[in-house]
Amino acid sequence: MSGATLIDVLPAHQFDEAKLANYLQDYLPGANQGIKVKQFQGGQSNPTFLLDIAGKRYVLRKKPPGKLLPSAHMVEREYQVINALGQTDVPVPTARLLCEDPEIIGTAFYVMDYVEGRVYSQPLLAEVAQEERMPIYQSMIETMAKMHNADWRAIGLEGYGKPDNYIARQVKRWGGQFEASRTHDMPSMDALMKWLPENIPADQSTTIAHGDFRIGNLMLHPTESKVVSILDWELATLGHPLSDLAYCCLPYHMPVNVDGAKGMVGADLKSLGLPEEQQLLDWYCQYTGRTDVPNWNFYIAFSLFRLAAIVQGVYHRALQGNASNADALEVGKRASLLADRGWEIAQK
Repeated sequence: MSGATLIDVLPAHQFDEAKLANYLQDYLPGANQGIKVKQFQGGQSNPTFLLDIAGKRYVLRKKPPGKLLPSAHMVEREYQVINALGQTDVPVPTARLLCEDPEIIGTAFYVMDYVEGRVYSQPLLAEVAQEERMPIYQSMIETMAKMHNADWRAIGLEGYGKPDNYIARQVKRWGGQFEASRTHDMPSMDALMKWLPENIPADQSTTIAHGDFRIGNLMLHPTESKVVSILDWELATLGHPLSDLAYCCLPYHMPVNVDGAKGMVGADLKSLGLPEEQQLLDWYCQYTGRTDVPNWNFYIAFSLFRLAAIVQGVYHRALQGNASNADALEVGKRASLLADRGWEIAQK
């Protein structure tokens, strides 16, 4: 969130700040003296704002304005998981309140504490001193393990998702999303849609699954090499822990220097002070008590398939003119690249 630029609230996202201040005075000390609002600039689908209230900073996330798909932009679910994890050792901001009444600022929203820190979107961590890179990666995996180790039933997330057949449901869901946004022939995607359901591993572990766990969604301590907060819980549910681990390891299976791919293949990891993929798996086992990470190729292929479906959706929207992205055509090429890589790994 830091690292994010603050701007004046965009015209499309403006709301009645006095009404908000009035509502918040029951929850946050000093809100009756008024609030200052800025917007975080960035590609988040849920508009995010910084509130300054009596010298203390908070973050407000709301649904975007306008008509929405029923299951999209569920800020209520984000609040639910952050609030539940507040009882554990998983680093999340303190959740303050959820308001489901659209009368206050036009949509449901929630407020949490602002966390000070740094965010880096590129897995090569070029902006970071070399000796910081290994400890940051280790902290990333330790943080993921804490999330997967959390007892979701004990903290009240029993109904947060369905506890089994996560992979099968995801394959079906993203296969459907892909078909709905298909623009051209993609043989690798067709092959994966047939291969994945037939090769789902028997292991049905269920944990909290973040769904978008990667270096760019972690906030690091301002000066220390450790994670202080996990960001962007939009895709979180109950799911298979190895889907998060594989997704987090995708840069090890994508080429470096391909626009937007954020890959590491072809980079000299050793000289950059970055760990090999196997080191991440070893740390993960160490922190979760697992003895091994079986069926790794399956989970990598699945993650590439899922990402290809997501990217294809972005491309499809861009062609229809809904995506505000000039380089959407480049993005389109990336869906095929991801699917090809996924099918290649599936066949190993």
